[in-house]
Amino acid sequence: MKDLTPMMKQYMNIKNKYKDCILFFRLGDFYEMFFDDAVLASKELEITLTQREIGNKKKAPMCGVPYHAADSYISKLIKKGYKVAICEQLEDPSVAKGIVERDVIRVITPGTITDLKALDEKSNNFLSSVYIGNRGAGVSYVDISTGEFYTTQYFGNINDSLSFVIDELGKISPSELMISERLFQNEKAMKIIENNINPHIEVYKETRFNLNDCKDKIESHFGNGSIKKFNLDNKDYSIISICILLSYLFDTQKTSLEHINKIFLYSVKNYMFLDINTRVNLEINETIRGKEKKGSLMWLLDDTSTAMGGRLLKKWLEQPLLTKEKIEYRLEIVENFVEDIILMDEVKEALKNIYDLERIMGKITYGSCNARDLISLKNSLNSLPKLKKILTNSGSKRLIDIGSKIDTLDDIFHLINDSIVEEPPISVREGGIIKTEFNEELKEFREAAIKGKEWLANLEEREKKKTGIKTLKVSFNRVFGYFIEVSKSYLKLVPENYIRKQTLANSERYFIPELKEMEAKILGAEERMVDLEYNIFVEIRNKIKNEIERIQKVSKIVSKIDVLNSFAQVAYKNDYVKPDLNDDGIIDIKNGRHPVVEKMLEENTFVANDTYLDTNKNRTMLITGPNMAGKSTYMRQVALITLMAQVGSFIPAESGNIGIVDRIFTRIGASDNLAQGESTFMVEMNEVSNIIQNATENSLIILDEVGRGTSTFDGLSIAWAVIEYINENIKAKTLFATHYHELTQLEGKLEGIKNYTILIEEKGEEITFLRKIDKGSTNKSYGIEVARLAGINKDIINRAGEILDSIEGNKEVKNSVEVKDEVNNKIREEELEQLDLFQYKGENLINKLKNLDVIKLTPMDAMNILYNIVEEAKDL
Repeated sequence: MKDLTPMMKQYMNIKNKYKDCILFFRLGDFYEMFFDDAVLASKELEITLTQREIGNKKKAPMCGVPYHAADSYISKLIKKGYKVAICEQLEDPSVAKGIVERDVIRVITPGTITDLKALDEKSNNFLSSVYIGNRGAGVSYVDISTGEFYTTQYFGNINDSLSFVIDELGKISPSELMISERLFQNEKAMKIIENNINPHIEVYKETRFNLNDCKDKIESHFGNGSIKKFNLDNKDYSIISICILLSYLFDTQKTSLEHINKIFLYSVKNYMFLDINTRVNLEINETIRGKEKKGSLMWLLDDTSTAMGGRLLKKWLEQPLLTKEKIEYRLEIVENFVEDIILMDEVKEALKNIYDLERIMGKITYGSCNARDLISLKNSLNSLPKLKKILTNSGSKRLIDIGSKIDTLDDIFHLINDSIVEEPPISVREGGIIKTEFNEELKEFREAAIKGKEWLANLEEREKKKTGIKTLKVSFNRVFGYFIEVSKSYLKLVPENYIRKQTLANSERYFIPELKEMEAKILGAEERMVDLEYNIFVEIRNKIKNEIERIQKVSKIVSKIDVLNSFAQVAYKNDYVKPDLNDDGIIDIKNGRHPVVEKMLEENTFVANDTYLDTNKNRTMLITGPNMAGKSTYMRQVALITLMAQVGSFIPAESGNIGIVDRIFTRIGASDNLAQGESTFMVEMNEVSNIIQNATENSLIILDEVGRGTSTFDGLSIAWAVIEYINENIKAKTLFATHYHELTQLEGKLEGIKNYTILIEEKGEEITFLRKIDKGSTNKSYGIEVARLAGINKDIINRAGEILDSIEGNKEVKNSVEVKDEVNNKIREEELEQLDLFQYKGENLINKLKNLDVIKLTPMDAMNILYNIVEEAKDL
């Protein structure tokens, strides 16, 4: 350390405080990295690795990126899971005495990145924290780009608390997660979190946080009385998890974070419960295969016009409603739009010009916004009066009420409109962003600058005439300031009062005293003008920041209207209907369709199906039928229609009367989890166990092929016991698909179970899937027929048929060698039989010839006998 240069000593002191970060160390116009950081960054960013002398003739690896382009490089590192500490120059190098003061102004992590280019505009980027106590758990999460802050808590034993935490994290999908050392040491829980959610993990010490200190920290940031204001009384686990987040944000962001000004406390009991498996199986946000948005429910329903609306839609899909009145409120607004397509399109058109108000306000709070962001804000606000007018003139009581609550923010619009030029530069430090008329002092500077430039133009004309140098130019650059340039062919005409400034290949540059004096005036005015413009910009930005709560309220209204209008757009395009809702536990769907599969297929090829479930005689649908016939699609369809109804969307059906369900559970498909040491069957049983423990009589359960992961009799026994238990004890509405035909005998034995089958059409060995579900059952799985359709080798198909015949006839199944031996033996037996017959006929013919009395035969008798012998010989 003693041999290092003063600058490198400064670097090492700062780096030692941020050992877990890549340090971006500002040197002039570059952020430089040294030592291991440089080696790592050069590899990950694919930039050149160089060296720099650090003292005593020693050199260290070094690489760097331009400060004005740093965001893209930082984003790349964050996506790869690294943290970046931004170390800035805290004073002007031109006036600094000695080493320029530097320090870290912000630490950027996966959960705290705010670069809009690096964020999915229609998804939140959540930083989450988990606190698990002896009697429950608290989960909190924040999106610092929008200011949204949520918290919830759960009371229960440690295992139930862990399940709660995992399911909430599955819903939130945080990019960064803060967990305690105790949870980090729980290998099973960590494997589930890493394999299913895969956030960047930050580990904290529980001893850092006690309840009273946490309350103080919350009140310090959100204001006195905020514990009561946000209903956090007696929510100790939530309070601690909130404090963990706040502490991390203060440590890393090093700013006041005024846009994070509310905490939304919610209870999972207020929303439909969807565990992590159900979210995956129903492909709500992404497909199972490929993890793509296209093909998911979110993709289908997202016709939003704003980024804010897209994020709210995702949130609604994650938390379907349970209150009939709240659902009907949304449905009525969607109905208003569907019944008036002109209104629907007018609203959509008005929304198109509204930018991401939430994230613009986040940039304003961070002080990272530029003048172009303010123009985007202004253009957004310009659409609010139009949107308000459309809604208040709609004739819909619901829409009129919403429209009346829209604050058009005219004062903010006029502030930006009066002050910021229409097409400002990106940088706010180089001038050209403030309108001349906005500030009198700025006006004077600009007039002086204009006069100065006029003086320069006059000087150029005057000197041309005076010297006779036709190519003479008065020019400027940042290094040499203003100068008179003369090409070499005219050097003999240069006056004696010209003072040489610079020699070039084809010209010479000069100055004269009066040009030097004017340069000082012009550059001084321009420098003061740039400083003044920046100060004015900061003042405008701060005024807007003071109105953040008003803008946030408007953004919430805009988001809600956008999602409901999106539901209407999708319903209108796809022929969806408004569902009725009931509290009687009945799900009655006429000609329901799978919303996503229907969209992915060619027009008019999807086969619609009815569904009827209740809490008494029709609570369990036992569905049989061949693979590929559509059982899984049908069951998912019922779940998705129910979910869509409870988020306030119209549904793909001829009609639907949906009894509100508290939870949807799914157990679909075969998969293993080798990373956690679990086989396919173990995964299946874990999922079934979760359903049995948590389902209620108001739940909807989807079970597909329970028991298929083990031996036939074990599987059949488990499937039988599971369906019995759910039907008799839980009494939830259940769709149960199976190939165990023995289960169909439960109909009639247990009240509530009804048999259904997927219809097919058979023509010889060929089958056609009709995709139609009907009452009844089948005692055949058609597996061999499906294998034939899939193109399995003909010999295998034929052999499978032989084996199946033997099994179904309760005969011993012989292997292929035994079968071949039997065939060969049969052939040999037939050959021997043929040989015996030949020998018998031959001997018979010989005996006839031996016994002939030729002397006694007439010529005619001899001819007849000869003819008969010839005919008999032909058969040999």
